[in-house]
Amino acid sequence: MKIHEYQAKTLLREFGVAVPNGEVADTPAQARAIAQRLGGKVVVKAQVHAGGRGKAGGIKLADDPSGAEQAASQILGMMLKTPQTPPDGIQVRKVLVEEASQIDRELYLSITLDRARSADVVMASQAGGMDIEEVAAKTPDKILREWTHPALGVADFQARRIAFGLGLAGEQFKQGATLIRRLWAVYQAKDCSLAEINPLVVTKDGRVFALDAKLNFDDNALFRHKEIVALRDVQEEDPLDVEASKYGLNYIKLDGNVGCMVNGAGLAMATMDIVKLAGGEPANFLDVGGGASPEQIENAFRILSSDPSVKAVLINVFGGILRVDRLAEGIIAAVRKLGLKLPVVLRAEGTNVEQGKKMLADSGLALTMATDMADGARKAVAFARGGK
Repeated sequence: MKIHEYQAKTLLREFGVAVPNGEVADTPAQARAIAQRLGGKVVVKAQVHAGGRGKAGGIKLADDPSGAEQAASQILGMMLKTPQTPPDGIQVRKVLVEEASQIDRELYLSITLDRARSADVVMASQAGGMDIEEVAAKTPDKILREWTHPALGVADFQARRIAFGLGLAGEQFKQGATLIRRLWAVYQAKDCSLAEINPLVVTKDGRVFALDAKLNFDDNALFRHKEIVALRDVQEEDPLDVEASKYGLNYIKLDGNVGCMVNGAGLAMATMDIVKLAGGEPANFLDVGGGASPEQIENAFRILSSDPSVKAVLINVFGGILRVDRLAEGIIAAVRKLGLKLPVVLRAEGTNVEQGKKMLADSGLALTMATDMADGARKAVAFARGGK
């Protein structure tokens, strides 16, 4: 789960992480009033769940409250397009109005999970203010890494080593080391999957603080954090993703035209791979889970069929926890209730597979059976291309 920059900075402030003074606005008049309270010269920043806002015109400097109002009027309502947004962009509904800073240096700092080492890692670089992926690709030696101990977290010596590696000295060194430890406290306490500050800035008057902030959260831990769930902005998410989450379905929309319904994340990824191997493109990742009910299967069909890019559906299941006869029951009910017109290809193995196949054969529905995964992928791709 993602949240907006202004929400992330509120959380950081609660843990003592230094951030600029600022407030959020959803009208130009509010932006003007905030700028007046902050002393006039401010930065107006579009609030969307995407990076690259500055290059896309979503961040503007204003010298006075009138300029802040004008900047907000230009940003609010715009369809902001960056490499991290959908092709049509994301509509800006809020702006963050912050005091302007006299920046001396821009640095990078983040904490995330290193799956290869099964440990959280603190990453930092003196090349802040730009895409860290670009830095990693072109100049990987500029990225500092400190892996944490699962029980101890970020040790004091590690925080000092990172601060030193960032070129901080004197009072800025102390501020930097403290900020690193406090960012770790946020990351750990809120079950973050990513805590990123880009840029972390040193100002000309010697302050070190988070000029930008991004916090992402582990969805599986949200049951512990109702205060984080309350920050969710569904307007920033794909409507089909939001709808799927209501029914406990793991769904991610993709760009292809073969809808995939699978039980199990690993099998779902293998299914997408084999669709591509067959020359097609998956339209989604959809894991109905090991114990899907007929109602969940019906909702999964409804979500798939509501995507206009889907031209055929491939169902690929292994009947372990989810028995094939139970799956068949859900498929039959869903197709009849929804009046589904899309071609549906089914590959199934496992518990009660023969019983399930008989139920489907006796249903009278126009379902195409597949002998294995490869056969199912080929048939689904052919249907998606308009074949019979």
